[in-house]
Order: sequence, then structure tokens, then C-alpha cells
Amino acid sequence: MLKSLFVSAALLLDAIGVVHAENSTAVGGYVIHHNTLTTDNLSPQIASAYGIQRSPERAMLNVSVIRGERGKVGTPVAAHVVATARNLIGQTRRIPLREIRDGDAIYYIGDFPVANKEKLDFFLEVTPQGEHTPLKAHISDTFYTD
Repeated sequence: MLKSLFVSAALLLDAIGVVHAENSTAVGGYVIHHNTLTTDNLSPQIASAYGIQRSPERAMLNVSVIRGERGKVGTPVAAHVVATARNLIGQTRRIPLREIRDGDAIYYIGDFPVANKEKLDFFLEVTPQGEHTPLKAHISDTFYTD
């Protein structure tokens, strides 16, 4: 149920152009899906279900890892995910992520404060379960709080 709510919200946000940055990175037989948005764009039900404060001054990073399979959509896999954000003046901060499992879906979310017009570069190190070498991904976004 929560997965369908979250997926529905993400699809709706994407359809109306609210999702700020949405990308995927294919590396080492996996696809890392990653996106960001300000948490005021989450529905009250989604925010409540995940314990996220809705605010234009807070953003959320969402990461999922899919093992590629020839001729198939792929399989979600558990991973150790480390996310670091860097602003334009070089200040870095780690974004704590928590794992969410709902049925077969596995994803990692973390929320954090943002300032108006703040541009952040996110650096992800993803080590899928059973692998030893982290896979790297990058995403950038500028957040608007006004």
C-alpha cells in the first residue's frame, strides 16, 4: 500500500513537472535511480507515512538500485548507500538515508534542509548486496523555497 502511494505520488509529481531532478545511472550491471524534490511537494499522506516534514525548506533524496536482467525490467536489490551533498562553496554534508521495503520494492530516502536557490551536487556510493566495490552516481539540483 505505501509503495503504491509513493509511486503514485512520484508519478504525479513527475507528470506536473515538480520533481526537480530525476536521473538514473547504469553501471556495473545495475541501474541506480535517483531523484530529489522539496518535501512540500509530497502529499500529506505520503509525508505522514514516511515521517517526513513537509516544507519548501526541506528536500528529499530518493535512491533505488535495480539489477539489470536481459529481457526483463530488472530486480530491486538491497544496497549500502552513502550520499554526500556539496554546495557551490564546497561545503559538504552527509545525507543520512533509511531503507524502505514494501513488497519487492527497496528504496532509500533521506530528507535535509535547503535554502532558496541552493544548488547541491549529490555524490552516491552504492554497494549492492553481494558486491564489494561501490558503484558511483551523481545528481545535481537547485532548490527554490520561495
